[in-house]
Amino acid sequence: MKYFFLSDGWLVGRVWEFGGLWDESAWRRRPQIQRLNLGMIEHGEKLWLYQAEEAVLMVEVKPSSPLGVGSSIGQVVLRRLMSADQALERLTKAEDLFNPLNSDHSQSPIN
Repeated sequence: MKYFFLSDGWLVGRVWEFGGLWDESAWRRRPQIQRLNLGMIEHGEKLWLYQAEEAVLMVEVKPSSPLGVGSSIGQVVLRRLMSADQALERLTKAEDLFNPLNSDHSQSPIN
């Protein structure tokens, strides 16, 4: 599996595999990308950990709602997804961690 962090409020768009853009008719399914119930706070920003299957090479991410008028950020392509070890290393260096499935259903820190 591969991993990446995505800012709260951003969504996965197009997905690339070795042959180019993910072709759902050729694969007969959507790519397996899942938001995990773990996130971190980095520079005051909430980042969620996502897991992607090995065949995924790149993902396009975009804000769930349009940013302000005149904003130059419309979409971003993540070219390098990280290994589990790299994701764990980032989590250990985070300012704070959260898990929304804590017993009180809030996004309480878990460290």
